[in-house]
Amino acid sequence: MRRRWTGGSPASDTRTGAVSRAAPVAIHAVKVQHRVMCGRFTLTHPTDAVARLFAATPGNDLPEGPRFNICTTNPVAVVTSEDGARRLRAMRWGFIPSWYKTPTDGPLIINARADSVAVKPAFRQAIRARRCLIPASGFYEWSEGEGGARLPWYVTRRDGQPMALAGLWQHWGEGDTCAMITTDAGPGMAAIHHREPVILEPADWPLWLGEAGHGAAVLMRPTPDGVLQAHRVRPEVNSNRAAGPQLIAPLD
Repeated sequence: MRRRWTGGSPASDTRTGAVSRAAPVAIHAVKVQHRVMCGRFTLTHPTDAVARLFAATPGNDLPEGPRFNICTTNPVAVVTSEDGARRLRAMRWGFIPSWYKTPTDGPLIINARADSVAVKPAFRQAIRARRCLIPASGFYEWSEGEGGARLPWYVTRRDGQPMALAGLWQHWGEGDTCAMITTDAGPGMAAIHHREPVILEPADWPLWLGEAGHGAAVLMRPTPDGVLQAHRVRPEVNSNRAAGPQLIAPLD
């Protein structure tokens, strides 16, 4: 049985990042899991297409794609704006506060809550001065099935475009690290999880990147209804070692 959450079911083309759609199906008896959200995502769109979309100069250190199972502590592509120029560059997914002596001095920080990011000591400087965008073709989330089984879903934009996930970054040691901003789930995501990443539209990118003055806090809001779609995928993706385009194929 196929389980579907909203809209058509996307499957990404590994060469172009294009999205195809499967026939609509119904969602049944989804139990929301209250756990850390968005711990896995994909970037299947070509690097040059992502760089053009964000008007950013790509760096030489970007991970090679397509990538169907990006996990925490992996290098990820991040858009920053410095001195009036946007760059697409690699960072470690896992924000390391400045006072950590080693990356494992404290918990692994992959997300920052929108409602507390401005006051948490780890984030309050970064949210003011070091905001970034994290391009993603989609992300995985899990609902709870019978017997506590973890049921994976793949979430994308309905229009097939890459997502721009709101993030912040911190220089640590010899490299840069980042985390995603999350907020309460909007009407589209609430059936699967109680939280969702902050997803920004192109008109909001200059303000989030600090190119259009102050006031970016208003952008940390749930995604409007109708923007996202999701479909069930095979439990193979439950392993962080899994790879390949079959991970995002709709579950039959």
